Amino acid sequence: MIKPTMSRCWRAGYGYIRDRTHIRRTIVSKLSTDSQSVDISLGGAENLKLSTGQLARLADGCAVGQLGDTSVMVTAVSKTNQKPGNTSFLPLMVDYKQKAAAAGRIPTNYFRRDLARSDHEILTGRMIDRSIRPLFASGFFYDTHIACNLLAVDGVNDPDVICINAASAALTVSDIPWNGPIGAVRVGLVGGEYVINPTRKEREASSLNLVVTASRRSSVVMIDASGDNVNMNDFCKALKQGVKAAQQIIIGIEKLGRVAGKVKRDVDLVKVGDDVVAAARELSAAKLAAIFNDASHDKFSRDDAVQGVRAETLPLIADAFPGVDSWQCQESFNVVCKEVFRGQIFANYSRCDGRGMTDLRAISCGVDAYPPLHGSATFQRGQTQVLCTVTFDSIESAMKLDPISSLASGIKEKNFMLHYEFPPYATNEIGRLMATSRREVGHGALAEKALRAVIPENYPFTIRLTSEVLESNGSSSMASVCGGSLALMDAGVEINAPCAGVAVGLITRRTDVESDDGGFGEYKLLTDILGIEDYFGDMDFKLAGTKKGITALQADIKLPGVPLKVIMEAIQQGTSAKSEILAIMHKTLAEARKSHKPNGPVSEELNVPLAKRARFIGPGGYNLRKIMATTGVTVTQIDEENFSVFAPTPTAMEEARERMDAVLRDERQPELEFGAVYTARIAELRDVGVMVTLYAAMIPALLHNSQLDQRKVSHPSALGLEVGGEINVKYFGRDPVSGRMRLSRKVLQTTPSPAAKNLT
Repeated sequence: MIKPTMSRCWRAGYGYIRDRTHIRRTIVSKLSTDSQSVDISLGGAENLKLSTGQLARLADGCAVGQLGDTSVMVTAVSKTNQKPGNTSFLPLMVDYKQKAAAAGRIPTNYFRRDLARSDHEILTGRMIDRSIRPLFASGFFYDTHIACNLLAVDGVNDPDVICINAASAALTVSDIPWNGPIGAVRVGLVGGEYVINPTRKEREASSLNLVVTASRRSSVVMIDASGDNVNMNDFCKALKQGVKAAQQIIIGIEKLGRVAGKVKRDVDLVKVGDDVVAAARELSAAKLAAIFNDASHDKFSRDDAVQGVRAETLPLIADAFPGVDSWQCQESFNVVCKEVFRGQIFANYSRCDGRGMTDLRAISCGVDAYPPLHGSATFQRGQTQVLCTVTFDSIESAMKLDPISSLASGIKEKNFMLHYEFPPYATNEIGRLMATSRREVGHGALAEKALRAVIPENYPFTIRLTSEVLESNGSSSMASVCGGSLALMDAGVEINAPCAGVAVGLITRRTDVESDDGGFGEYKLLTDILGIEDYFGDMDFKLAGTKKGITALQADIKLPGVPLKVIMEAIQQGTSAKSEILAIMHKTLAEARKSHKPNGPVSEELNVPLAKRARFIGPGGYNLRKIMATTGVTVTQIDEENFSVFAPTPTAMEEARERMDAVLRDERQPELEFGAVYTARIAELRDVGVMVTLYAAMIPALLHNSQLDQRKVSHPSALGLEVGGEINVKYFGRDPVSGRMRLSRKVLQTTPSPAAKNLT
């Protein structure tokens, strides 16, 4: 009998087991669970398969999703013995990590390991997070971790949507309290037909890339979409098709949960006492209502006024309820603040800044803010301000994607990128300017998707668009779209059409959750939301596009689901606001400039005949490298005879052109006759032959040892040849591949040779 100690206590099931025999029986029992799976048909060539019970059985929940030959494993683990901390934010972590081994590749970095997260991994993790977070119960503050592990990638089916469904299945079969399941699909529009979960080739031909996550009752939980100016009606139809297909996945996951699911654990949901909230309401509701009804407030004056009421109210609540901790006092005030803010909108049909439901904030914009830049623009909407700049570079500067991203998307590099920066001073805060945050990556990717659709194909430059948020009070990512569109036109990029974006918010009055609409109740849609409306609201619906259609759309929803009809209304309301913004932008700059700025980059193509290619490149590339180093241009070979020359300025191009012309210039080059005999001067002796010139300005050509004499020659000195000496050679034209001269001295020793021509 082993004396039980804490070091020998193993956590298994619901408690601590101290007996080794009991430990062994428990673990064997836990690991012997039969594997269960469901096949879900979505109308395509491949079925979605979800299984559990075979891998990672010590996790609270695990599911393997498979579509075609792409397989992912998702685990869900949540702490049970941690007391909820003083927080109002669910501590949920979602990790999505690509693995080169899953695609049959070895990482090419020095360590040959999968290292730092790529942007694609961050964006996929955020998409999974946004899909599952709204369905956790209010007050559930236990640390929860969702880990997505790629098992195999076939290069045909993208693993991101599979991960969302596998995460839903893992949470459903686990004992973690969660109000799921959900289902997610990707919808493409190929040749006018809607395709569910299109393959990589189908996505290349698709004008729409829509990922939608839905819950029961056909409610929408998450939307992430990009398109090529997709018509609003076509987009709405695709959304309906996606929600309908997601219901089949939900049914399949529910079936899996019934046969393999665990009993949900009992947890303590953090909730502020009703009596404490009532006291906070009595002490502060009237004062808060006066603040939220005062349209003269701006971001800071409103926040300062609310903080003043908070400072007055919290001590009174603490005195009235001495047994309540400070966090509950703070949270009770937050509950009342949110309640009053939302109630005022329903009661007065107006917002805290005096606008109506569909009114835009004041907009001003300008271009050519700084002439030395290739392109620049400022965009101001209310108290949100962005500065966008455009930089051109050579095609060689295009961003190379990681192996799995390129395998899934079919794109190895991209020559347009948008980088979004959100410094702390934009919200009057103090902080370090550190590495790019996950939020900055997400907002930048959304703005990039919105503008990528209007960038011309086969553009001769790599474009980097930076958007720096200088002031922020809501919807800075959509301001980046507007400012970015103006900056591109200012730089002379002939975009297909100007692009604009707007954010639409949602305020609801929840009712009975068991009703047909899921307890949605009364609601208001708010156009061009403020930061406080985003914070107290239920949805941040971002829509961007041109006058013709939609190029990007993203919906961040805090509710367990939003009915389709509300989403359709939000699309309609956002489209109307987008048209108003485009009209304002049109007054500043109606179309792209006809040419680049005077100090802008220049790109040309240079034709170099094969006969001159060796001279142009030089020995070991010396001539070409010297031209690039001295002038700053970038020269890229296109094919055998054509080179692309990129210069950062027209002056640099002129200098490079002069140097290249000097290298390629023909200085009294005589016309050589095929089969003629010439007198050659020896310029250099080498182990493999002699370097000879036929005329003064000629670059020395090699006369190989095999063409020197009828006998085998090991070194030219064996024949008494010296530098500066003269020999007769016969000319046989140029090699069609390398362009080098073909000369021979040997043939002159077997047949009578004509008189040699001296060109010197």
